[in-house]
Amino acid sequence: MRRDAEKPTVVLGFYGTTLDAGRGDGRWQKWRPTLSAVQHEDLLVSRLELLVVNADAAAADVLVDDVSRVSPETDVRVHAFPIANPWDFEEVYEALHEFARTYPFDPDGERYLVHITTGTHVAQICLFLLTETRFFPASLLQTEPPKRPKKEAGYSVIDLDLARYGRLARRFEAERTVRSGILKAGIETANASFNELVDRIEEVASTSTAPILLSGPTGVGKTRLARQIHRLKQQLGRVSNAFVEVNCATLRGDQAMSALFGHKRGAFTGAVTDRRGLLAAADGGVLFLDEIGELGLDEQAMLLTAIEDKRFTPVGSERPVASEFQLVAGTNRDLGVEVEKGRFREDLLARIDLWHFRLPSLRERPEDIAPNVDYELERVARETGRRVVFHADARKRFLRFATSSGAAWRGNFRDLGAAVTRMATLAPSSMIRVAEVDDEIARLRASWGRDHATPADGGARLEHVLGARASELDLFDRAQLAVVLDVCAAEPTLSAAGRRLFAKSLEKRGSKNDADRLRKYLARFGLEFQEIRAKTSHDA
Repeated sequence: MRRDAEKPTVVLGFYGTTLDAGRGDGRWQKWRPTLSAVQHEDLLVSRLELLVVNADAAAADVLVDDVSRVSPETDVRVHAFPIANPWDFEEVYEALHEFARTYPFDPDGERYLVHITTGTHVAQICLFLLTETRFFPASLLQTEPPKRPKKEAGYSVIDLDLARYGRLARRFEAERTVRSGILKAGIETANASFNELVDRIEEVASTSTAPILLSGPTGVGKTRLARQIHRLKQQLGRVSNAFVEVNCATLRGDQAMSALFGHKRGAFTGAVTDRRGLLAAADGGVLFLDEIGELGLDEQAMLLTAIEDKRFTPVGSERPVASEFQLVAGTNRDLGVEVEKGRFREDLLARIDLWHFRLPSLRERPEDIAPNVDYELERVARETGRRVVFHADARKRFLRFATSSGAAWRGNFRDLGAAVTRMATLAPSSMIRVAEVDDEIARLRASWGRDHATPADGGARLEHVLGARASELDLFDRAQLAVVLDVCAAEPTLSAAGRRLFAKSLEKRGSKNDADRLRKYLARFGLEFQEIRAKTSHDA
């Protein structure tokens, strides 16, 4: 991402009907704020977005012509504002809010300054409020006349610090809460670390056009979050309606290039018509590439070019195609490990890893299982037109199981959604009873294979992780450590593995730091949790 000093500067502001006006030669002796904004050697304005109330459009033409004379490198774009009364706060704010919502801001590529010297006081206040709340992702620009004749006019750039404005900061936080609710699909979540993660994603998705990488185990909701990111950016006017998604694991062989980048008729056997491709279809919108680690190296190279240059060449074509899209990538693999193994390009990872967010598993968010059960019931009601509820005892029974150490939830929210769907479908008279819950618990346990992890081939995993050191262990230590390694391989975090290993003694202990207890146990054998995860991440 370029620093502000390296980005083209864009100035947005009103045409001042009094200060900016002038037709005769005498206008050149007069200080005009908007003209002054483009005349400073240390403030090179690449583009001027001039907001003109309809009645003043003809008068503004003179100013536009004068700007082109004194600063020919400045591109002036005039926006006619249908404001009947420029002193009506509601009318002005509504017009400016709509402009900010639909303007194609690119904070990663451009620096924005909102000029508040011109316009009515009402317009200046509205511009300040919309900049402060980041609807305009900009700083404020204030110009001032020369203090003495024949001296240069001045200007100042003001960065707003929200911490200094209590009431406005609260309004901004309320706006962020609404946006975070969009990303969580309206599900009330209680897990503090997950809520902090969503807040950070909201901040990035609202302002940045750089790629976003979502990682985490299968079924944690990467696809749903990608759709909600698009919905949020669309609501803010940052992207178009286009949301294109594909699971890269389904793209194989020669068809992968064609599916992603398109092809020309006759490019290969079977190419009887032109194909647009997914990247072109996502122009102006969001492209979600799930399981991006499954792409071949050739496709990765072309994708890198498309991200950096916003252009790519379809198969069999000699002409490149332009496409401006926001990339959201998903993976359940450690792409750093994939780079080390030569299966993923290091330069592509560097490009998509700028904003990397790891989504926690369902087992890491036990306090969020209940609201997600309610969400899944609502989903079933929308899809079937049949509203189903839990009997109170049945709900308690299911949640007690769902949050217990015996619930593996290997498919995460995918498993949970399927479980709720099955219980709702089989519930008589639209009421899920204890009987349906018990049947579903039994089914889940059978599908997971076991309540507690036991190594399928503990000796092989032990040898793989410890190498030659495994032969130095007593038989007792080998058996115990094999179980610990199997649990560590199955769980996403040290804390989750600790909870599973020490679940039975949890209520008997004063200290419940299972992660620390497991860390110390592994240290006896010179092992660390992340080392185990890295070595066993692709075990069958």
